[in-house]
Amino acid sequence: MDKVRLGIIGMGNMGSGHLDSIIKGECPRIEVTAMADTDEKKLERAHEKLPSAALFSSAEELMESGCVDAVLIAVPHYDHPKLAIEAFSHGLHVMTEKPAGVYTRQVREMNDAAEKAGVKFAIMFNQRTNPIYARAREIVASGQLGEMKRLVWIVTNWYRTQSYYDSGSWRATWNGEGGGVLLNQAPHNLDLWQWIFGMPKRIRAFCTVGKYHNIGVEDDVTIYGEYENGATAVFITTTGEAPGSNRLEISGTLGKLVLEDGKLKWWRLKEDERITCATCKNGFVWPETEYEEFTAEEPDGHPILLNNFADAILDGAKLTAEGWEGLNSLSISNAAYVSSWTDDWAELPVAEDVFEQHLAKLCSQEKVTKQPPLISESAEQLSERWKVHW
Repeated sequence: MDKVRLGIIGMGNMGSGHLDSIIKGECPRIEVTAMADTDEKKLERAHEKLPSAALFSSAEELMESGCVDAVLIAVPHYDHPKLAIEAFSHGLHVMTEKPAGVYTRQVREMNDAAEKAGVKFAIMFNQRTNPIYARAREIVASGQLGEMKRLVWIVTNWYRTQSYYDSGSWRATWNGEGGGVLLNQAPHNLDLWQWIFGMPKRIRAFCTVGKYHNIGVEDDVTIYGEYENGATAVFITTTGEAPGSNRLEISGTLGKLVLEDGKLKWWRLKEDERITCATCKNGFVWPETEYEEFTAEEPDGHPILLNNFADAILDGAKLTAEGWEGLNSLSISNAAYVSSWTDDWAELPVAEDVFEQHLAKLCSQEKVTKQPPLISESAEQLSERWKVHW
């Protein structure tokens, strides 16, 4: 096999965007051989772009067709686990859009099914391909920042209007998306938080429902996390501030990183701060530092991850974002909800039963009256929208 035969499940904005990238030749080791959607009009538009691909009105029919080696899942959040597990049962490799699921039990089951089937399971965490974040991770992992002290991430430039939320009956609902800004906009940031800085041991969170919009889920969140070594993290996000900010600051005993405005700024201490603190005789000394700045153009991460997915299937390459890593970021958001709902600390791993009971209650009480008009974006618009906005 020199090419992966890919089936795309869900021909909405994201599925169509991935199709366009592959048609343009950005993923030379992938051939789209099948597409599935329950909406006939979406299938018709997809067929116009790629007449050679087989069309199916259901994901199950596509999986049973025998014309694909792998599937890309681009459907609403709740359906990711069900479809992925079904695909694994057919021996198919899976790339799914973020988040991997709505609650962690689903994602554990996905990973168990993938391991049992012996196939590849990847998450579309495309912002990992941004050189700025990759460089920050490299610096932290190499120990050049010393012992970790603190992460502070203010990412409030996810601004959305009421019109955005009114554009679909599934948007910003517990039944449709499983949450608000934490489940829709912030999964990439939560993934990068843990990818660079590691997983906290417990968190205290405040998730405010409908603070800036007429919605029944959270649109403003503050999370405080604690680590085994005493390090802390603060994560602030919202869809209701303009102009917003995107500033990530990471401090260690050997200096600090600041990621902002498309730059990584690195202040390196010439001596570990803990040594300076313990030995310096001057109570008001300013530790000596060296400064370094790193910039790089951000690529379109979607085709990069698709190419990595193909390389993993064909050559055994290491996946950039394996399925189990979808569990980490979701664990943080699930724990944040539990903390906010119970007005208490939430330990990690998250108390799955507590989360699921609260979510089920919210879903049962929810009433949605919005009408879902069709909103479609071009591949270029989608690519730009899901790049990092500084």
